Amino acid sequence: MLAGDDRSIYRDWVKSDDLVKTRVTYKETDLYIMADRELKEDALKAVKKYRGKIERYIASRPEFKDSLRPIGVEKDAPLIIRRMAKAGKLAGVGPMAAVAGAVAEFVGNDLLKSSKNVIVENGGDIFIKSLKKRRFGVFAGDSPLTGKLTFEIIADNTPLGVCTSSGTVGPSLSYGKADAACIISKDTALADAVATETGNKVKSAQDIEKAIDFARSIPGITGAIVIVGERFASWGNIKLGE
Repeated sequence: MLAGDDRSIYRDWVKSDDLVKTRVTYKETDLYIMADRELKEDALKAVKKYRGKIERYIASRPEFKDSLRPIGVEKDAPLIIRRMAKAGKLAGVGPMAAVAGAVAEFVGNDLLKSSKNVIVENGGDIFIKSLKKRRFGVFAGDSPLTGKLTFEIIADNTPLGVCTSSGTVGPSLSYGKADAACIISKDTALADAVATETGNKVKSAQDIEKAIDFARSIPGITGAIVIVGERFASWGNIKLGE
């Protein structure tokens, strides 16, 4: 997750000149939405709905917010809660490691009722459904690869989640030193949680391959990029470019 100026820089690198851009903020949530038309009211309604589900659940179970380890939830818990808990379990992290990706995906799916193309960016975590190929830049802080490394998202592969964690950029909790750990999955909540733990595993450039191997081992993950300084590795269904 990114914040402040880092967030605005990242948003400039999503290639979507054909779409209408809208920013939606509510409490701590700050979404950048790209769609066929302006969807601010629809997006705000969706944000309030899903934030409300998460906030009410946390009020009844505070450990859901605070746990850094996977925790179980009730079978009748809201779907977004169950998806976050499942993502955390697969990645070996607490469920809130999946919150940004989960909100992006759930809001994005609601917006697909009004637009055939939808991209929702939430602090560096992205849900995308597109009818055409898109190109994304990888933001990796002070790494010399920032602004140079890009990858394609093929329309037929969407909807898709593209989530990035960093130990050197932004305020989010990370125990690693990766400039960027970018994970791709059909499940955006899962991509978010796995990005967190992939980044946690990188203490130096020597850990890049170990982190890639971890991401590759998680069912549902289709691609990964890990960047430390001038070094990087990638795996999966990713077409890189510069």
